[in-house]
Amino acid sequence: MPRSAVANVLSLAVFGLAAGINTAPVSAQGLVTTHRISAAVASELVAGAVAACKEQTYNVTAVVLDIDGVRQAMLRGDGAGIATLEVANDKAFTSISTRTDTGVLVERAKTTPPSQFLLKVPHMLLLQGAIVIKIGEETVGALGVSGAPGGEKDEACARAALDKISGQLK
Repeated sequence: MPRSAVANVLSLAVFGLAAGINTAPVSAQGLVTTHRISAAVASELVAGAVAACKEQTYNVTAVVLDIDGVRQAMLRGDGAGIATLEVANDKAFTSISTRTDTGVLVERAKTTPPSQFLLKVPHMLLLQGAIVIKIGEETVGALGVSGAPGGEKDEACARAALDKISGQLK
């Protein structure tokens, strides 16, 4: 940028300040404020779920997705099958997409079949084993677990991990 152009830009900035023109960032009226799970807490969640299942001799994978459905943490426990990586992710994706624990969705599907649209969305998986993570009433993520002999056991490990760190989500 030529020297005269720089001088003009600086003059305009100084004039704006002297004239009382507000040069501060625009008000946050159009912004949405959300909470995020820290990387440390996401890591604790997956480690806690894998450890809770390991205590019961289940080899699992655990995945935390953030509110946007982006993988934030994943841990494949020793001996967990290769398919558990994708299944844990897809359980968490289903949970965060619907803002509902997958166990609730499975129970609901017993009396009210899910829409065909829902079943055609990539990565939606109607299996128990994922829970939403909330701060108060605000959903901030989901924790999916796969590898235990039954989705209810996967979900129990997820709940044990969430219970262990719940004090950090305030």
